[in-house]
This record gives sequence, structure tokens and C-alpha cells, in this order.
Amino acid sequence: MLTSQVCSQASLLSPELRVWSERLRPVWDPNRTDPKPLVMHRKMWEWLFICAALHERDMLRPGRRGLGFGVGREPLAALFAGQGSEVVATDLGPDAAAAAGWTATGDEYAGGILQLNDHGLCEPEEFARRTTFRHVDMNEIPDDLRGFDFTWSSCALEHLGSIAAGADFVGEQMRCLRPGGVAVHTTELNVSSNERTVEAGATVLYRRRDVELLVDRLRREGYEVEADLTEGDAPADRHVDLPPFTDTHLRTALGEFTTTSFALVVSKPAGWKPPRRWLRRIALPGRA
Repeated sequence: MLTSQVCSQASLLSPELRVWSERLRPVWDPNRTDPKPLVMHRKMWEWLFICAALHERDMLRPGRRGLGFGVGREPLAALFAGQGSEVVATDLGPDAAAAAGWTATGDEYAGGILQLNDHGLCEPEEFARRTTFRHVDMNEIPDDLRGFDFTWSSCALEHLGSIAAGADFVGEQMRCLRPGGVAVHTTELNVSSNERTVEAGATVLYRRRDVELLVDRLRREGYEVEADLTEGDAPADRHVDLPPFTDTHLRTALGEFTTTSFALVVSKPAGWKPPRRWLRRIALPGRA
């Protein structure tokens, strides 16, 4: 099965991901006229990877419940509903989104359910029946979001204010999963330095060592996670895309750093039990 890994040309072109590229084709080629099989873009890799990782774990079918964080106007909620899953899509409330600058472009923030099926990836009646939307701050996940089979986010956790805040989100959102569930999240990976990076601000960049610390933390909590931080060495992996951007966009420059995408896959074992610190926390007044 797919495990946590770095975005690469080989992964993007792998059979596991390519099987999903045609299902997402209406997103990047609405008229289906592009002779290329898919775009060489890291955002497309993120979406395909999330789909493939969840599908391998039997999550995208009727009877499964999924929870998406920071969904914006991405197509995954509609795609998952089209596969039969029941989906709760979440994003910031409109005031918080405006303050963070997400509403400025008009093509990143949806703010509700109506724009989540723009590409027709799910029949409208099925989408309305299987999908709900909530305003959720990823730094303060409501206690009633529990019992899901899978959770996901696509390059959202690096926008929570700091590297520590993103890592805390990953740990906290595992509480939303039932035992046997799986989480798949993508984020920014700094591939130019394992020392200097952007640690706080609107967009942070995780280093290899930050990922390794997060993986160790999750394992100590009793979760299952394997991480391969090997970087690709194909032509698309070596190309650092700069404005005006090209069709090869697996790596780009953010400030002084070169960044790509990293996908984290975390499973909650069927026999998982909360650590003692969780039990103490649950016992506090007002905690669910």
C-alpha cells in the first residue's frame, strides 16, 4: 500500500495514481481535449495520492464516512461522494477566511456546499444526499466530529500559523477517526534545507526533521505510520518552477527555499486505546 512519501514524477505516473487521473480529468481538462494523460503538477499529485491511498484502504465506498479539512473548492468531496462515501466537508468561516486572504482570488474559498461539485464529479442528487458542509477552524476541531472512517486535507495544515500548530492539528484530528480509520494529509516540504525554513506565518515549510518528529510523535500515540522521505531524481523532480509557471510544477520556490508536496498517511489500529494523557483530558469537565 501507499505510505507517506514525497511528491515525485515516478509517483505521479505510477499505476496506483494514474487510475484516478481520468476520474479527475474534468478538473483540469473540462472539454477532454488535452492529449496528455495528466498535468505534471504537485496539486494534482496531492489529489491523486489522497484518492489512491484511501481507495487502497477500502475507504471510498458506500457505508464509509469521511471528514475533509480546509477543503476550499477542491474536487475531492464530490469525488468521494460519487464513490458512495458520506462526506462532511469543512473550511473556515467567511470572516476568518477573509481575514486570512482566502476570499481575495475568488477561486480558492467556497464557504459552503454549492461550489464543491462544480466539475460534476457526483450526480447532484447523490451529492446533496451524501455531503454536508461545516465551518471549522482546524486549530479548534469541535468535539462532536467523531467516528469517521477517514479524514483528509490537501495542503492546508501549513496555513495554521506555525509548524507546531500544523503538527498539533494532525494529532488532534486523529481523535475524529474510529479505530481502524485512516488519515491522509498533504503539506509543504522544504527540500532545500533541513536547518533553515519558515517556521511561523501564513505559510510554513516543513523540513525533513519536522516530518520525522511528527512521525515519531504519532507512533508514540499508538498510530501506524511509515514515511519514505526519498526525493525523486527524474527531470520533473529536478525542475524548480518559477513565474511564469510551466506545465512542470512538482517543485517551486517560496522565498529563498525550494518546496514540494509531502503526503502523510496515518492509520488508527483497530485495537487502539487512548494514551493516559487523553484519558485525563477526557475526564475534565466540559470535555467530550
